[in-house]
Amino acid sequence: MPAQSIDEALAALDDIIERARRDSDRRGYFAVLYRKVTANVKDAIDAGVFDDAERMARLDILFANRYLDAEHAHTRGGELTRSWRIAFDACTRWRPLLLQHLLAGINAHINLDLGIAAARCSPGPRLADLRGDYGRINDILASMIAQVQENIGTVSPLLGLLDTIGGRRDDEIIKFSITHARNGAWRFATRLAALPEAAWADAIDDQDRRVSLVAHAVLRPGLLSAGLLVIRLAESNDVARNIDALAVAPEPELSP
Repeated sequence: MPAQSIDEALAALDDIIERARRDSDRRGYFAVLYRKVTANVKDAIDAGVFDDAERMARLDILFANRYLDAEHAHTRGGELTRSWRIAFDACTRWRPLLLQHLLAGINAHINLDLGIAAARCSPGPRLADLRGDYGRINDILASMIAQVQENIGTVSPLLGLLDTIGGRRDDEIIKFSITHARNGAWRFATRLAALPEAAWADAIDDQDRRVSLVAHAVLRPGLLSAGLLVIRLAESNDVARNIDALAVAPEPELSP
């Protein structure tokens, strides 16, 4: 049953997180991060940050249901997009870093799902009216990144080696990934908005194929893999503990 409100979406996310803690399921990593994002967007809606609160609530529900449907399908062996299949399948493997699991989820949910949700929320020429409020979410996400980085560091003490291995800090990687993905999602939404709905399936399939290639690159980064293994060896293997660490909530800046 799809969520009909943000509160219902949050309750569904709470159920996923609790099951993940109980079952030591790494799918809980992205779920707990996404739960915090959803709660912060709800707080921003209530605080009057957005020009159109009702529209943003509708977008948030459409967006959340894309993830909830994917999670439900994976649990029951149903049909999934390539992007979510890769992200969820990676959760059964030891090798990926906690950060890689988060990035794989961000990739599937933003690069694919967000564009679809935005184009459905404000179809056709109405999409342009959404642009200002869509951009305001970037400020909310940016306000969370420092805390997310700190949370990951408590269970992945060598994550700072990314500075040496890849030339970027973990907080920069998260910020770049989210910003880049949201910009790409808006371009995808714009493409969908210009198409008749009968043509959406092919456009979504093409986008899913492109996003799945990004997922493979995130999870199997070639020459960087040996360095990432060193970080992974020092990272906590206690999935419930890692979920709890990620659950520490940042305080977003919510200025109307």
